[in-house]
Amino acid sequence: MRQFILQLTIPPQKTNQIFTPSRVVRQMVDALACENPGCFDDATHTFADLYMKSGLYITEIVKRLYHSDKIKAEYPNDAERIRHILQHQVYGMAPTRIIYLIATNYILGFDESMKSETKNFVQADASQAAKEGKLAELVKKCFG
Repeated sequence: MRQFILQLTIPPQKTNQIFTPSRVVRQMVDALACENPGCFDDATHTFADLYMKSGLYITEIVKRLYHSDKIKAEYPNDAERIRHILQHQVYGMAPTRIIYLIATNYILGFDESMKSETKNFVQADASQAAKEGKLAELVKKCFG
């Protein structure tokens, strides 16, 4: 009887992409609200995730902004409110193309018009820029 040995070689990974569980994301956003009372009630406040993975963090922030009574009063039309939030209040960077697609599909859904109107999410490697001491430059380049 012959034996065959299959040897699998898994190449070293360049990144360690770990998606944050939704329960932890909610806790993070709750902590942000506790540290900054009313932060989700101001339509001029901006929020960024400079290392998006799944899009859960930005989506939780969008939910808080969208359901804020103060922002509802300023933008009573649901469609106008969500457009304002996505176009003026939330920003994100994803390190790779596949992560960018995962995050933006989760945040924006599969609404092609929303994707074409929203320019606040980009594919850019914030971690590499931070290592090089150029994160501020990258943010300015991507978002102005």
